[in-house]
Amino acid sequence: MKKIKILMVLILTATFFVSCFEDDTIDTVEPNHRVIVTSEMNFENTINPGGHIDFGDLSRGVTTRTWTFPEANTQIAGEDGNTSSKNLIKGLFYQPGVYNVTLNQTFKGDVYPNEDSTVPSTNRELDTTIVVTVLDWVESNLKAYYVNDDGSTGDELDLSDNAENEIIASKYVRLTYSAVGEPEEIVWSSAGGKPTSLETSDGVEVDMRFGKLGSWDLQYIASRTRPTDADTIFIKNFIKVLPSTEPVDLDRVFEKEGKIALEFSREMDPESLNRNNFTVRIENGGTTLNPAVSSAVIDSEEGNIVLLELENEQLYNDDQIFISYTPGSLRTLDLVDSEAFTDALLTEFTNLVNILPDTDFDYGFEGTDTSNWPYLWWGGHWGEFTHSVNLDNPRSGNYSLEVEYNARGGMIISHRDGDGNDLNFSVENGKSYEFGYYIYVEDLGWDLYGNMWNSDIRFYPSNWAFELIPTTFNEDFPTGKWVYQKQTFTATFTGDVTWLIRGYNEFNNAPIKFYLDDFILSEVPFRP
Repeated sequence: MKKIKILMVLILTATFFVSCFEDDTIDTVEPNHRVIVTSEMNFENTINPGGHIDFGDLSRGVTTRTWTFPEANTQIAGEDGNTSSKNLIKGLFYQPGVYNVTLNQTFKGDVYPNEDSTVPSTNRELDTTIVVTVLDWVESNLKAYYVNDDGSTGDELDLSDNAENEIIASKYVRLTYSAVGEPEEIVWSSAGGKPTSLETSDGVEVDMRFGKLGSWDLQYIASRTRPTDADTIFIKNFIKVLPSTEPVDLDRVFEKEGKIALEFSREMDPESLNRNNFTVRIENGGTTLNPAVSSAVIDSEEGNIVLLELENEQLYNDDQIFISYTPGSLRTLDLVDSEAFTDALLTEFTNLVNILPDTDFDYGFEGTDTSNWPYLWWGGHWGEFTHSVNLDNPRSGNYSLEVEYNARGGMIISHRDGDGNDLNFSVENGKSYEFGYYIYVEDLGWDLYGNMWNSDIRFYPSNWAFELIPTTFNEDFPTGKWVYQKQTFTATFTGDVTWLIRGYNEFNNAPIKFYLDDFILSEVPFRP
């Protein structure tokens, strides 16, 4: 009996060790998996002429492989022909064009063809094609034209050095280019231009205004980031700006470093400034202030800007600031007297810090498309509109939002991601903000019937806590140029919201077409 018990213990012990051995010898063979990489895979395999790309076959379970390159204008480093069986190779590409590099692989067994494959393919032989793009070097051809007073293109200018094409102060030159090599950014620069630098990413022409007397060079740079290349053209003494007998225009009134900035169409004579010829009126919440102007000087950076400093008074973003000029001695450098102006409104504060770039809200329309600005299906005239995020007329970057209200129509849209979630920004209860944007009205279509309300654009936070009406369309609204529109508010809640944009055109017999770009939301000081 005792022997039987001992035998049973030996049998159980042997069974235990066999079981443990079997557990430790589970099949750990890795599955066959296709993985192919290149050194430029994050940049669409795009390179300069004469550049190279490293190709890697990191697949598991490969028994044979063959890389095949086009026979013309390419080379596999270290190989005599246009094929290779190595897992890592360097490919060289000598001429612009599009090249197909193929990889034929044979695997030991069934293979997962992609990184996200959940079911293996029973086909053990796989072919892969990698498309390589070799861009031309960036090269450009330039042309320039006078701009006629009606905005049409005038005579062509001479682009030779020292041509000194003559132009009257405050007139425009139309600059155009054609280029190969797919440049991403075009920058035109001239110290005599206003502004001194103009950037574009897709437009083939820009208009540069010249208001400073004298001869000025012109520089053009076309560049791309990846693969890196640039074409620079410098034209010495391109333009010669002559005195004008035409009236000088007040183009813009804005705040700069706490002062009132008056931007004229051409350079002003610093000897002609007299602070006593200017008056300022500030309106805020039923209060009217008439501060004295303590100084009037030419801006040190821009000769066409006059800076007015107030005596013992600060400018606040919720102020309505009006400036008037009584004719005195103010004149341009080409000796044209400034005409009187009354109640010119200060429209911009340059001390704004836009909080929207640090949020999900696409303030410049560069990261979203039309589907991210959906109609909210209110029905009736609220759906009588068309809109599109497109390349037609950006103020900055590549895109803007094109909107057209139908006659007797309207609009209601929001801002959402692909899953229908609001793309938000945050506000805090009790804090004051300036909300603004730039609008370009192409077709005003102002044709009200009866004594009815003007058309407008209204903004609501997505919790409907308040209403803003930055833009009201009337017969005097400027067209054909970008205009900054703004409204200030104090938040009555703390939270994340997006903008609901409501367009109103119910009592207008004509459509209105415009573009929106460069939204701004900035925390600002209000007058105590």
